[in-house]
Amino acid sequence: MIRETERRAPNGLALLLVPFALLGLEVWAFVREVQALEGGGGSVVLLIAICLAMLGTLLSFRGFFVVNPNQARVLQLFGDYRGTVRAPGLRFANPLYLRRAVSLRVRNFESEKLKVNDHVGNPIEIATIVVWRVVDTAEALFQVDDYVQFVRVQSEAALRNLSTRYAYDSYVEGEHSLRSHTAEIAEELKKEVQGRLAEAGVEIQEARISHLAYAPEIASEMLRRQQASAIVAARQKIVEGAVGMVEMALDLLSKKKVIDLDEERKAAMVSNLLVVLCGDRPAHPVVNAGTLYS
Repeated sequence: MIRETERRAPNGLALLLVPFALLGLEVWAFVREVQALEGGGGSVVLLIAICLAMLGTLLSFRGFFVVNPNQARVLQLFGDYRGTVRAPGLRFANPLYLRRAVSLRVRNFESEKLKVNDHVGNPIEIATIVVWRVVDTAEALFQVDDYVQFVRVQSEAALRNLSTRYAYDSYVEGEHSLRSHTAEIAEELKKEVQGRLAEAGVEIQEARISHLAYAPEIASEMLRRQQASAIVAARQKIVEGAVGMVEMALDLLSKKKVIDLDEERKAAMVSNLLVVLCGDRPAHPVVNAGTLYS
């Protein structure tokens, strides 16, 4: 496995005047030698040497390159990795080096809406947003073919794998689900994606579910199920509150000795109060002209 090795490249601004000075000196020598040859003196070999020196000086200009902020340049020589330059500015390296730019900026992408089955087999639609950046340029370039595409494919694969381990919604208290435990699911998704991208020199900073819904073919049925669950939960709370209010009413009547109720009258009072408190429609009072026993 190839790991990144940071390379210190000389400051190009300090070296920029050197090739210009050498080129000017070589042009002057070339002109002098041509004049000498025209006068019957000089040397053809020396003239050829001056021309080669000029070509070498011109080639040295290729050694200058710019590194932008939050960018790195990976250096290669005939296929051999020679290091990574991270220091921004004008830099100089061997003119024969192949320099490949790699962005170190934070990136993000949103996956397509994937149709998968959750833990209990319900078809759902799910998508994710992944925030990532390159931390090892050598691994990003040499361990995978295309690290950007690799991030996309592996993130979607991790999302598919995670969605099969959890149900869309939880019907058991304390059980994690995709809808109700977003923070825990996001943290697990981040670890899942990071584990798949570690060899690509990529660091995952955040991974969250951006879209979650039942598939259209079961969406209406699951909505009715959620509504029924909500109604049952609300009725349970209403009954619990009504029983407490009835108990409180009986205790107050008994303590203040407003009326002496036997068991049969208590049962009738409890029944009437529960009907009023638990009913989903306004109560209609009935005037009783007789007695409870008539």
